[in-house]
Amino acid sequence: MSDDRPVRPEPVEGPGQNGAQIARAVELLRAGELVAIPTETVYGLGADASNPAAVAKIFAAKGRPADHPLIVHLPAADHLERWAREIPAAAQKLAATFWPGPLTLILKRQLAVPDAVTGGQDTVGLRVPNHPLALELLRAFDGGIAAPSANRFGRISPTTADHVREELGDRVALILDGGPCRIGIESTVIDVTRGAPVVLRPGSITAADIEQAANLGTVRSEPFSGGKGTPRVSGSLEAHYAPHTPMRLVESAELPGKIAQALDSGRRIAVLAFQPITKCAGVESLNASTDPVRYAHDLYARLRELDHLNADLILVESVPELPAWLAVRDRLGRAACGSGR
Repeated sequence: MSDDRPVRPEPVEGPGQNGAQIARAVELLRAGELVAIPTETVYGLGADASNPAAVAKIFAAKGRPADHPLIVHLPAADHLERWAREIPAAAQKLAATFWPGPLTLILKRQLAVPDAVTGGQDTVGLRVPNHPLALELLRAFDGGIAAPSANRFGRISPTTADHVREELGDRVALILDGGPCRIGIESTVIDVTRGAPVVLRPGSITAADIEQAANLGTVRSEPFSGGKGTPRVSGSLEAHYAPHTPMRLVESAELPGKIAQALDSGRRIAVLAFQPITKCAGVESLNASTDPVRYAHDLYARLRELDHLNADLILVESVPELPAWLAVRDRLGRAACGSGR
């Protein structure tokens, strides 16, 4: 008799038992179960990407809309042709330059790729992660692992194994603990199916990085707008990465006044800011790094910490409108939009 009840997760921690960890993870993946895996970006909720029934468990565990595509993680670039067709020279160059790394390529899918992975589209997102435990798992599995962020859909992405436990509990069979994620925000997504490469989701690899390193000419940034011919990609919804607590973005000059207004109305405030915040009753604050790389690394952990303070409102000081901050601005804007739900 089949048993569809969730499997209690097996926490696998520490650096000493990688061989046993990987063997167990491969066994579970081949059995159609879910395994949470560390990457350099965020933790992923992994399933065998060639198994539609296993992929369906991702959507059930996350509460994710069925038409929202997944990114398939590969052990190496030489697996590209198993998943994609009509691979342009630009894609080959990007893979050679940035893989393993936080860059997802949108390519025309092979016909055998399940619709459950692509959201019914003719394209598929592929990348090779740059994390030793993830790569060891992928090489042992010798296949593609579909792995969106290991959290409930629309909520704050996890950057530690503890975040995964908090979010998903026994919805995942095994959690591989690879320590805190090195980058802390999701990969850059670039579409190479429509001629010149186009960035659809910003990440730690910027359009300028791609232009300089891959020598592909001008690379446009075109956040997903739902326009005709634009592939749907992960993280493209207006509301995403969100805390349960209502959250607002506030310009630097307006922040002290907004704090005072909230306190006058009797609300408890949690603040993430560059500027020092005066300590007083009803206000909890965290300092934000002025370095965009460090800010991105800390972002989801900080939002999660603020969300746990049981405040009535989170205020986040707006970040600079500079290219280096584009990915952070994207995540903060979507988090504010989806907050409080």
